[in-house]
Order: sequence, then structure tokens, then C-alpha cells
Amino acid sequence: MSKGIKPAYVDSSAFIAFLDKSDSHHKIFSLLFAEAKSLLTSSLVIVECHAWFLRRYDSQRALQFLNFIEILKPLKVVDFGHKDILEGQIFFRKYKDHDLTLADIHGILLIKKLKIKDCWSTDRHFRLSGVNLVID
Repeated sequence: MSKGIKPAYVDSSAFIAFLDKSDSHHKIFSLLFAEAKSLLTSSLVIVECHAWFLRRYDSQRALQFLNFIEILKPLKVVDFGHKDILEGQIFFRKYKDHDLTLADIHGILLIKKLKIKDCWSTDRHFRLSGVNLVID
């Protein structure tokens, strides 16, 4: 992550749109990743994407995704632990009518905690954090 530059939070939908040329948001995320300076995501997003590519395609595409993450230098991956589960439960209880996954919740909490301004996602649940969605 570049020093002094606020990272953009990257959700699974952004990774998928970038790596899957059939996605309707592929073009916008191709442009964003080409100019990325500082990015942040959750380890849960990595797990979510890996599972998506494995189920949608095959193990080769899932491995290509992991290779992409490994070489994406402006990306910092934040681990998810027990404390995050407890914080997530509190948040989930408050917003249980939104059908949020733990990956969504962890991302929203990171955005709030780190005062991140931009979110690369097509998931409108991230508006709960007050962040700007790049698709808007």
C-alpha cells in the first residue's frame, strides 16, 4: 500500500468483474485496476472469490485468481479473526434485514474503522458504511 494515499476497499464483485470479461462491469474495473495506487480488502473476500471461480469455472481459474492476488502489489489483505466475528455479530443484529455476509460486514467495518472513502464494488450494501461506490 502506498504511504499517504487512502486505499480503496475492494470487494469480491470488483475482482470478479475485472477477471471475468463477460461481467457487465468489466470495463470500469479494468480501468480502475490499471491505475490502482493503494488497495485494501478482507481475507474473506479472497476466500469468497476463490470459491466463486472454483464453482463457476474450475480449479485452474481459481488458481489464476490467487496468482493475481499474489502479484497485485498495491493490495493489502486484512485478516479476519475471532474479534471480527464478535464485531460482525453486533453489526449483523443491527442490520439483519439486509442479508449481509460476514465478508460484507468485515468490509463495512474496515471501511468505517479506517475512514476509507472509495469502495470498488457493485454491492450496494456497502452504502451502509457511507463510502462512495465507484459504480455510482
